[in-house]
Amino acid sequence: MSDTREQILEQIKVQGDLVRQLKATKESKEKLPLAPSSEGRAISTSVGQQLKAQQQQQLQEQQQQQQQMHKIDEEVSRLLALKAKLGGDATPANQKFTLKTPKGTRDYAPQQMTLRQGVLDKIVQVFKRHGGEAIDTPVFELKEVLTGKYGEDSKLIYDLKDQGGEILSMRYDLTVPLARYLAMNKISSIKRYHIAKVYRRDNPAMTRGRYREFYQCDFDIAGTYDPMLADAECVKIVAEVLDTLDIGDYVIKLNHRQLLDGMFEACGVPANNFRAICSAVDKLDKSPWADVRKEMVDEKGLDGATADKIGEYVRLSGGAELVEQLLADEKLKAVPNAVKGLEGMQLLLKYCSLFGLEERISFDLSLARGLDYYTGVIYEGVLKAEPSAPASPVKELHNGDQALEQSGTVGSVAGGGRYDNLVGMFDPRGKAVPCVGVSIGVERIFSVLEAKFAASKVKLRTNDVEVYVASAHKGLHEQRLRVLNQLWNAGIKAEHSYKLNPKLLVQLQHCEEHQIPLAIVLGDAELAQGIVKLREVTTRQESNVNLADLPNEIRRRLQK
Repeated sequence: MSDTREQILEQIKVQGDLVRQLKATKESKEKLPLAPSSEGRAISTSVGQQLKAQQQQQLQEQQQQQQQMHKIDEEVSRLLALKAKLGGDATPANQKFTLKTPKGTRDYAPQQMTLRQGVLDKIVQVFKRHGGEAIDTPVFELKEVLTGKYGEDSKLIYDLKDQGGEILSMRYDLTVPLARYLAMNKISSIKRYHIAKVYRRDNPAMTRGRYREFYQCDFDIAGTYDPMLADAECVKIVAEVLDTLDIGDYVIKLNHRQLLDGMFEACGVPANNFRAICSAVDKLDKSPWADVRKEMVDEKGLDGATADKIGEYVRLSGGAELVEQLLADEKLKAVPNAVKGLEGMQLLLKYCSLFGLEERISFDLSLARGLDYYTGVIYEGVLKAEPSAPASPVKELHNGDQALEQSGTVGSVAGGGRYDNLVGMFDPRGKAVPCVGVSIGVERIFSVLEAKFAASKVKLRTNDVEVYVASAHKGLHEQRLRVLNQLWNAGIKAEHSYKLNPKLLVQLQHCEEHQIPLAIVLGDAELAQGIVKLREVTTRQESNVNLADLPNEIRRRLQK
């Protein structure tokens, strides 16, 4: 508010200076000679014409000045009124207001952050195991970079207010910024991972890990390679991440965008309606077929008979045997896109089998992934419901739809696919860089793990302190600082009380509460002999240790 008031006052000052300048100009021009009188009619005709022209010019300038003065007066009046309004609406210092985070966001306490950091560290280990390199990109992009890449979800992009410069939007995911990065830097081959926050103007479902501000963990392989080798490795990465996090049973659904397009063509869907119908099919994971069919017919304008043909296919799922069945389908055999997609799926399933993923994958024709940029294989990791968990018929709202909990699953925790044309959209020459990648849905994973820890009532340790330096009586705070300095210089994580003379019991209780494994107890008698007491907090056993040997002894105890 104060910044706005200062800006208004500055505008008023500028307008006042301009008014004074115009008045001075007006006064100086009023002193010019008047038009010739009757006594001067003897002057030559040419001189009279010149004076007449000069008089007309002066009159026009005076009229323009009057118009400018009128506009300035109006603007000054408007600014003064706004200034008075701002001054009258100043917020009282004692006025109460509601403290809350914005809708779709949350704070994270130390225990939650410890859990989250542990999850992210494990994911990074998997990414590095597969040769990933880290990059980072701005949290906002030029709006034109993001628009037209997400299909119907483009309406969820956060636009930033124009500040008189570039038109910007908050990044919706990490894939489009990667494509812009590759095209801008002319990179044709990279294996990168990126962990960062993205923003979506969605209807949040906080208990299900759906927010407006959330983390994505992406791994992508860019470059021209032989079919399905990189794609199969991305599926393997999804399995490794979910196995490492140990969040429960899961299935990785697989499909192919070319097969979907071929299926739509075989069923009679107009080519210009493929993306819209694909977006509707994408909702089958959270809506029953009847609702999806209704959307296709009522909202997308699809013929009911055509929708029923699609329904026959999208309910199918299986493995290699389903690929063989579809390759023999007469309608699909007549569509080249469908055949190419099925042949690609056949190869992908073979490579996944070599990676030992037969029990983890499912070829599922209902998987669509509505983003426009996918061109080949698509996949999604879905966490299954715990067998003992009670069935919940309806989940929270997402984009206005009731998300039905079907097939014993609790939702997607990973997704990705191949997008060969996205980089070419940003390259001036249209040079394509084929890419395939996966994104781990860590927010939903966090929600699952937080619920597990809350149910187990296990307290997570939120610090890494290895030893606490305590004093047995008064007057030893300087000795504590000397010992702390010795430990820190040796690379040992240590802390102490910030009170000069803390009670020993309070110090030892702090160690137990914060799960610090070791405590050093300083006393005058021991220090005079060059020793300290080293205490194991859980067993409460103590032993004397020479000050010079203290770092080595602490390391030895920690390695037990």
